[in-house]
Amino acid sequence: MAGKKNDADRTTPPPLPEPLAVPVADSHTHLDMQSGTPAEGLARAASVGVTTVVQVGCDVPGSQWAADLAARYPQVHAAVALHPNEAPRIFLGDPDDWSGRRRKPGGRDALDSALAEIDRLAALPQVLAVGETGLDYFRTGPEGVDLQKESFRRHIEIAKRHGKALVIHDRDAHEDVIALLLEEGAPERTVFHCYSGDAAMAKTCAEHGWYLSFAGPVTYKANHALREALTATPLDRVLIETDAPFLTPHPYRGRPNAPYLIPVTLRAMAAHLALAEDELATAIAANTARAFGYRPHPGDGPAR
Repeated sequence: MAGKKNDADRTTPPPLPEPLAVPVADSHTHLDMQSGTPAEGLARAASVGVTTVVQVGCDVPGSQWAADLAARYPQVHAAVALHPNEAPRIFLGDPDDWSGRRRKPGGRDALDSALAEIDRLAALPQVLAVGETGLDYFRTGPEGVDLQKESFRRHIEIAKRHGKALVIHDRDAHEDVIALLLEEGAPERTVFHCYSGDAAMAKTCAEHGWYLSFAGPVTYKANHALREALTATPLDRVLIETDAPFLTPHPYRGRPNAPYLIPVTLRAMAAHLALAEDELATAIAANTARAFGYRPHPGDGPAR
């Protein structure tokens, strides 16, 4: 019986937290992967003071979905890209079904076609960022590294040409991500999504004016190094995100994540930094608007 109870707990959404007095944005979420409708998710978020979200695409269909959603809701901004793991799977095939669509190798033509579609979407006014792109050495093996790097370079070029922010996915690839950004020339507005580096890397990022977005893992008891990185990050470069439905903050780790849980992570961050909740929220709201290039939205707002 205990096992069944635990299974039920893992599928039960956490309760709504106390609302924030100062509205903030979820700088990185995947509403298309969450239960319920986007309208329901946005309403729950707004009810606790999360009045803006950045909906992030990981492949061509997901990027089109993000752009379409952002065209309907003024409080949604879109980011479009091929995830670092997506690019080699387009080129080499997807025999392990990582993407949910078993695909045969598409080769150069398929990758070029997908990147051309990302380029087209990046030109849309409701698309404020190119991402999540970057490098991921955890899931893709050595055979995909060069393709990831090529895709990353091409996303950087797209972001700069369209004047959009760049959203970085960096997993087990810190040194190569930074080296490639410096080699190619990072866009003026660059965001490290779900920052996972240490304090020294945070200082390096700050030197270049890059933004660091912290997610649920900053609340996990064992992640002392991540909290040290938060301390090392200038306040005007701190963002917050859910990466929902993943990375649910403590004490709800393992249960479904959603934008309405931003207050849980923000309060943990404020406590660690010894800042008032409203002070941190005010800084994050301004930082997110500056990083993505939008005017802060005053509230939930009707569909367009």
